[in-house]
Amino acid sequence: MNTRPAERVAKPTSAPSTVLVTGGAGFIGSHACVELLDHGYEVIVVDDHSNSTPQVFSRMERIAGRFVGAVYELDIRDRPALSAVFDRHSVDAVVHFAAHKAVGESTRMPIDYYDINVGGTTALLSAMHAHGVHQLVFSSSCSLYGDAGHGPLDEATPVAPTNPYANSKWLCEQILSDVCHRRPDFTVLCLRYFNPAGAHPSGLLGEDPCGTPDNLMPYVAQVAIGRQERLRVFGDDYPTPDGTAIRDYLHVMDTVEAHRVALDHLADGPGMRVFNLGAGKGSSVLEVIAAFSAACGRPIPYDVVGRRSGDVPELVADARAVARAWDWHPTRDLAAMCRDAWHFQQLNPHGYAGSARRPGTKE
Repeated sequence: MNTRPAERVAKPTSAPSTVLVTGGAGFIGSHACVELLDHGYEVIVVDDHSNSTPQVFSRMERIAGRFVGAVYELDIRDRPALSAVFDRHSVDAVVHFAAHKAVGESTRMPIDYYDINVGGTTALLSAMHAHGVHQLVFSSSCSLYGDAGHGPLDEATPVAPTNPYANSKWLCEQILSDVCHRRPDFTVLCLRYFNPAGAHPSGLLGEDPCGTPDNLMPYVAQVAIGRQERLRVFGDDYPTPDGTAIRDYLHVMDTVEAHRVALDHLADGPGMRVFNLGAGKGSSVLEVIAAFSAACGRPIPYDVVGRRSGDVPELVADARAVARAWDWHPTRDLAAMCRDAWHFQQLNPHGYAGSARRPGTKE
C-alpha cells in the first residue's frame, strides 16, 4: 500500500492559514483534513465521535505525513467548550461539516435534526463572531431542492425541502445569509453538494457509518464484503428509466478538493455565495449496483422494498457556476468511486474495527 505523503502544494498567500474543521473525523471531514494538510494548512478538529472514530487521525497522519494541530472531542452546541477552542487557537476560517445527515432518520427524529444542525450552526456562529472569525465554508446539500423534477438543477432552482434534514440545511443557509447581510465582515461559501461517495485511494479512509448505512455506496460495499446479507432498494416505481431513484454521485476526493478551493476564494469578497458541487450526470440505484459489482467482481444481492419517506426521484447537479467562478471540475467517475470504496472495504472488512464509538448519526 502506498501511503507516502502527497507532494506538498503551497496555498495562496491570501488563503487562511489555520482552519477549524467541525465534524473533522467523519467521512467527508476526515478526507477534507487530509486535503488541507497536504496543501499546507494548519488544521484544528472538533468532533463528538457519535458517528466517527478517533482512529482516523493516525490514518490521516500516515497519508499526509503530519498530524492535525489539535483534536477536541465535543458537541458544538456546548458553547463554553467550543469557545475554549477558539481561545486556544488563532483560527482564520472554519469548514463546518458537523451535522446529522440521514434523510430517512430525519423524518423519524425531526427535533433532533433541528437541534443539532440548526442549533449547532448558531452556536458556531456565536463563537466565531465573539473571537473575530468571520470566514466560513458551509457544508450544505442538494436535498434542499426537493422534488424539483428531471434534468440538472442550478443554484436558481427554487428550494423545496421534502424532509427535516433538507429543511435544517435550508434554515442554516437562511441564517447564514441573514448574518452576512447584517454583519458585512462575514464571508460564507455554501457548497450544495450532491452525493459524495468513494474513499481515499490509499484505502486508509472511507465511509464507515454506525449500524446499517443510510447511504447507498457504503451499504453496497458492506453487502459485497459480507457485513450485510442483502441490499434494500427503496422503490423501483419512480418515473425514471429503470424505476429506481437517480442521484449525481461525486467522488469524496473531488468533494474535499472543492472545499479546499473554496478556502482559497474566501478572499474574493464578503457576503454569502452558493455553489452546487456535482458531476452533472445521474446514476440510478441499479446502475450503482452494477458498477460496484464490476469493481468487486461479484454480484450484489438485493431486495426491492417500498419507497423511503422523504426521498425524491432524481437529483442531478448543474455545477457550471462553480466551474466558471473557480475553474473547478470533478475528475473522478463512478467507476473510480466504486473502485476506491471497494478498496477501503477490502482493507477494512469490519470498518474501523476496535474504535470506541457510540451509536449515533452525526458526522
